[in-house]
Amino acid sequence: METSVNLRINVIVGSTREGRFSEKPATWIADFAKKQSGLEVEILDLRDFPMPFYDSAKTASQMGGVYPHETVAAFAKKIGEGDAFIFVSPEYNHGIPAVLKNALDWVYAEWNQKPMGVVSWGGVGGARSVEHLRLVSIELQMMPIRNALHMPFDIVMAANQAENPSTVFAKLEHPHAESFVSQLVWWARILKLAREEKK
Repeated sequence: METSVNLRINVIVGSTREGRFSEKPATWIADFAKKQSGLEVEILDLRDFPMPFYDSAKTASQMGGVYPHETVAAFAKKIGEGDAFIFVSPEYNHGIPAVLKNALDWVYAEWNQKPMGVVSWGGVGGARSVEHLRLVSIELQMMPIRNALHMPFDIVMAANQAENPSTVFAKLEHPHAESFVSQLVWWARILKLAREEKK
């Protein structure tokens, strides 16, 4: 997979709960993406951005990029720097964790016209979490890619107990992770060029 355009991929860890599993697949997919040429990959852990519960009288789209909280502004800056997003999220009660939905709601313009993909697990491989994120992303003017990485229960259990979870996740790399990252990069390249033409 080659790209002549340098792209920044943000991998967003969608859970902050104690003893979470999320950081293991987040580290794996970030390391896998880093192997591709022309990509800069950064993990954004929501634990590092303890945003307040969304309480603004204005919607994020009305804020014009000026956010009322320092932590929100710092998170929005990171999102603005990204060209594509990989959300690594468990499924909680047929949807995404509240902390991730809160982070999505706080920011607007910085998400726009950028592709996103999802790595998920849980009931039916996290499928409902993936669909939830896709619907939210469309409203934020992101472009959800078709492919998603649904982690089977046996992979999750094995990786959770493994000393080196990446060796377990490696079973998903060909062709699943390869096609997932390839599709995300294709859209990221096209949309970055389109955004630059609009400037």
